[in-house]
Amino acid sequence: MEEVQMALDEAKASNEKAIQHLISELEKIRAGKATPSLLDSVVVEYYGALTPLSQLANVSTLDARTLTVQPWEKGILDEIAKGITHANLGLNPQNNGEMIIINVPALTEERRMDLVKKAKAEGENAKVSIRNNRKESNDLIKSLKNEGLSEDQVKDAESEVQTITDSYSKKVDDIVSIKEKDIMTV
Repeated sequence: MEEVQMALDEAKASNEKAIQHLISELEKIRAGKATPSLLDSVVVEYYGALTPLSQLANVSTLDARTLTVQPWEKGILDEIAKGITHANLGLNPQNNGEMIIINVPALTEERRMDLVKKAKAEGENAKVSIRNNRKESNDLIKSLKNEGLSEDQVKDAESEVQTITDSYSKKVDDIVSIKEKDIMTV
């Protein structure tokens, strides 16, 4: 019975990873508000190496629609602006000689709908991962049947795996729903 508990714990841990991945992917989808995480994917060429922006500058919000990037070295302002442009985020960096200022444009209705679709697609990817975890757990439980696990114990364990799967699928729906409201709020 100890192996069954290990299978259930593994399913929970794998599903937790799927949820964390979903959250990190949804953070990359901008909801019309300026947040420093918008620039997490930006890399800058720094002394010949591609370096994450977060290692070269301080990114902060000036207001709900404006980001500022304060580099630790003034000489890399142009490279940072290039990096932001090349990241293809739809942002237009402005260099004032001291820092980079980025005005985050308001989202159009059409763009909001595209972002909602993207959020739902990320949610579906998380659910696929959760269903794969369920399959792996059930396969492991069935293999334990050959090692002496009774039919009732197998059914109980599979039922528990399904309960875990359902609860994590609901978490995914809740997370995506919150992001969808965030995106659609003007």
